[in-house]
Order: sequence, then structure tokens, then C-alpha cells
Amino acid sequence: MASGPTLPRALGTVRSLSRAGAEAAKRESPASSGERTAAGAPPPLDYSLVAVPRSPTVTDGAWKQADAELVEAASREASAAEPVSGLPASLLGMSLGDLSALAVADGQPAFRGKQLHEALYSKARYPHSLDDFSVLPAAWKASLRARGVGVGRSTVHAAAVSSDGTAKLLLRLADGRVVETVGIPTEDATKKRLTVCVSSQVGCPMRCLFCATGKGGFARNLAAHEIVDQVLHVEERFGRRASHVVFMGMGEPLLNLRGVLAAHRALNEDVGISQRSMTISTVGVPNTLARLAAVGLQSTLAVSLHAPDQELREKIIPSAKAYPLHALMTDIAAYNKATGRRISFEYTLLDGVNDSPQQARALCSLLGRYGLGGSGGHVNLIPYNPVADSPYARPSGNAVRRFADALKAAGCIASVRQTRGTDAAAACGQLRNAFQSKAGPLAPVDAWDAQQA
Repeated sequence: MASGPTLPRALGTVRSLSRAGAEAAKRESPASSGERTAAGAPPPLDYSLVAVPRSPTVTDGAWKQADAELVEAASREASAAEPVSGLPASLLGMSLGDLSALAVADGQPAFRGKQLHEALYSKARYPHSLDDFSVLPAAWKASLRARGVGVGRSTVHAAAVSSDGTAKLLLRLADGRVVETVGIPTEDATKKRLTVCVSSQVGCPMRCLFCATGKGGFARNLAAHEIVDQVLHVEERFGRRASHVVFMGMGEPLLNLRGVLAAHRALNEDVGISQRSMTISTVGVPNTLARLAAVGLQSTLAVSLHAPDQELREKIIPSAKAYPLHALMTDIAAYNKATGRRISFEYTLLDGVNDSPQQARALCSLLGRYGLGGSGGHVNLIPYNPVADSPYARPSGNAVRRFADALKAAGCIASVRQTRGTDAAAACGQLRNAFQSKAGPLAPVDAWDAQQA
């Protein structure tokens, strides 16, 4: 049996973001990334192990140089030509061509690549280890295992289910860190939908003041297979295929553009989710929208705006200082022109902060000045979901209606997002908050399974 060459770059690998970030991780995580017990099992999970490290120089308040350095580190990692492997090599995320090339390079018939591909992506129950590939020769599986190649699946540490059916899964990654993914089932008289909200980073460096994820700090970007894995876990838990994917979980997707685009490709071509059924969100990262437009995706771009002017936006989104509103809107207009795709503008309504009818009219005027009003853009209004240690509150239903009515009267298209999963800490802005604070409700996985049975 040939040992084969180095695995293709398509394999999920991650490197440390910065020396400072790595040192912080060592200080705050008692177990190192690859630590295992003598029996080969992961070490016991505890809060100190999985807590996302936060640089001591990063605090709430105005945007600082330390924040900019974390963002730059994430951006460098995502664009590095030769990332340094920090995780085991993974089959998940590889295309049919990649898997066939791997099989041939290992002295196997090309059809073994097709068998791998079908087993990875086409089963009701996806494989979690090489032992699950029953059709593959034992000797080849042993060779892959000896070289550190695995499927690339995470493990479910905990789950929380909401009364409306929304479910959050807390996933433990190969290096002991945790991320959340959320499954949102909906149905009407004609169709069922299962939307998966995926994370793109462990934590987030952008520090939006109303977001629980930003308060937890930032560790690293997610590899493509770690993003795809989230969708597979939700499909397994709900027993059906996902219809939609939104990159709106933990992290800033455009700071991990390479990983997000690789995951997007796999979800579309391998898992079988339409590009038009996927949404990529961003709060705004300089010099990324033109790169995203050049790829020519048919997916929706959702921009987290949250304010109609620079002064207010900078107060609630500190990173806006590095990407002024005029520059962001200019880039969004260019993206809209290049792709022909309508832009979705996410606007979280904060009581007494950005929810007045006057601000609604100012928002519509802002969009109009850049040709993004009317059919060029859609405003998605999100009543705030309160989180711990936040100064903001959820506006009243009347305030939400007044804001939406003012937008529509000014000529903008708007809708109010239905809030889902608040009692499971799964709604947007609440990801990871219950676990990080060691507060429930996070049911044991088997209890959640029993409820679904």
C-alpha cells in the first residue's frame, strides 16, 4: 500500500492566529490542543478548557489598536497561502475530485473516491470515523488513520431545544474549543424548511456591544470542514436534510473568507444545498466585498447595519471606526451592481437607541442615496434579544411596528424577523451565552434526543 502524498489543501487545517493569541490560549486553557488521555479519548470537558480566550488588552468600549490587531490576525490566517496545520487532516469538505485524486495517489481505484464521497455526503446518518466506511478496504483505512487522517466530525457536548422546535447544538472541536450551531425548523401548508445557522469563527473579534458572542472573546477561524460539520449535525438531529444555511452564527464570516467560501462550495456541490438558499452575513470588513463579488455567488449578502449614521453605528459597533459608513455603503453598492443581487440589511432594534420613526426615515434615506432603497435592498428588522452584561433592552411591539411602518412609508422594503429559540439561548445574539456563564438550560444530549424521539 502506497503511503500517498501530502493531502490536498482542501483538507481542513487551521493555524494559530497570532503569538499573542496563542499565549492567551495557553494561559486560559489548561489542556493543550492535541492532548488526549492514555486510552485515546479526549480529556474531560470543563469550562476552563473550552472558554474562548480573550486577550487581556481587549476590553469593552471604543475600538483600540489591540482590536485591530486581532482582526488583522484573523484576516491573515484566512488568506495565508500555506496555512500551518493545527487540526487533524479531514476528509469532510473535500470534493469528489479531491477524494478521487486521494484514492489514486494511495494506489486505490478511482471509484474509491466516489465511494468516499457518497458515504460522506449522501447518507441519512453521516460517518463519524473511518470505521463507518464499511465499503473501503481495511488496509487503506489503516493507512489513512496512521497518517492522521480522519473524517473531521466534531462531537455534541450539549443541546438545548426551544418550545418552538428551534435547537442549539454545542459542538466540541478537535482542539477542545466549542462552537454553536442552530437548527430552525419551519413549515406551512405547502412545504417544510430546515434552516441551519452556522458559526464561522470560535468567538468573534468585532465586539458589537449588543452581541453575546463578541463579549466572549475570539480564538480562531473555523476550517471549512468544521463549518460543513455543523450542517450535518443538525440534519442528523432533525432526521431530514437542511433546506437553507445562514452564516450568521458565531464570528464574522468575511474575516474567514477562504474557510467560508470552501464550506459554501461543499454545502452547495457536495451536500446539495442551493446557492440561492444560503446567506452570508457581515458587519463590514474593508477590502472583502469586492473579493466576494468576484466569486459570483448566487447567495444573499446580509449586511449588519444597525444604525442610520456613522456616529451611532460607531457607538454600538466599535469596528465601524475602521470602516466608516460611507465607505461601507459605497462598497455595498458596488457589490450590488457587480452581482445584481438584492442586499439584505440586518437592523437590530434597541429600545430608545435606534428605533425611532425619525431614524427609520434616516435609514431609508441612507439606502436611497446609494441606490439600495426600494427593490435594491431589503431591511430585516430584528427586535433585540437581551443578553447578560448588556445595557440594551428590547423595544416594545408598538415601537417595532412604528419603525417598520415608517420605513415602508419612506419607500423601503422591510419585514420583522420572527424571534426563534429565545428559551433555548439559541436566538441571534445569544449564542454560547448560557454555556459561557455556566447557566442553563443546556440539557444532556440524551435528554434532548429522547424529547425528539
